[in-house]
Amino acid sequence: MTIHIGGKNYELLTDYRDGWNLEVFRARYSDVLDRYDYIVGDWGYNQLRLKGFYHDGHGRNKESCIQYVEDYLYEYCNFGCAYFIIKKVKQKELQKVSQ
Repeated sequence: MTIHIGGKNYELLTDYRDGWNLEVFRARYSDVLDRYDYIVGDWGYNQLRLKGFYHDGHGRNKESCIQYVEDYLYEYCNFGCAYFIIKKVKQKELQKVSQ
């Protein structure tokens, strides 16, 4: 599934416990998230929270890289909460997928 928002394209990688909701995601999305390669959305108390992550080896602090997403889900999210992970897809990659 490809999602287009903020002039960017994203691919849904993980939809755990039906965490993905396009309408709520669009309402919560902010341009601040444009700089990240991945966006994780998790649910707690009927609220969607969004957090951005970079691809591994990005050079920022390690905790902001996608390899630490499991740690983030374990430490900062409600136990067993619904969540999703989307990945930014570059236009070239999107063309390959559609061919």
